Amino acid sequence: MAEMDTSSSGGGKKHQGTKSKKHSTRVDMTPMVDLGFLLITFFMLTTTMSKPKTMDLIMPKDTKNEEEQNKVKESTALTILLGKNNQVYYYEGLAQNPDASADPNFFKATNFSNKDGIRDVIIRKRDEVAKLRNAKGEPEDVVVIIKADDDAKYKNFVDILDEMAINRISRYATVDISDQDKTWIHQTEAANGGGGGNQ
Repeated sequence: MAEMDTSSSGGGKKHQGTKSKKHSTRVDMTPMVDLGFLLITFFMLTTTMSKPKTMDLIMPKDTKNEEEQNKVKESTALTILLGKNNQVYYYEGLAQNPDASADPNFFKATNFSNKDGIRDVIIRKRDEVAKLRNAKGEPEDVVVIIKADDDAKYKNFVDILDEMAINRISRYATVDISDQDKTWIHQTEAANGGGGGNQ
């Protein structure tokens, strides 16, 4: 609080003429310090810390048989290839046989559009696999194999991982793209004028 010192000096002596009295001003900063600490405490208690933006990854279960650990059924697999210009290519299965592309409808192209995009492909495959039953009579899980071409953008890779989370795909893996896959991509691009497109 500011205080004004109005006490006169000189005791009871009388002075000739009129002299102006000197006033001393003293500002008490204690309330300001208290207010500062109250504001600091308030903001510390009410501020929410920024949460890291991460994605939950579902890790595979441990198994003693190493051959069974990486084994994927051809009927439950969906292979997705990321190309340039936001194009997405896919085929059902693992295509371990190079002659698998003899079927003209084997290798298909799409994109990330809301209608007839890769999301619809994933949902359709997931529902088809869910109808299959394993040896225990339980529904099968679709396995998505993700491969990125050299011309693919990092944004598309993040987008396809988002699709896995949105569509509740618990089993997926990122694998290096093979030379055969690159050949199929380049053939499809050449057939569609170099820009891919829906098939």
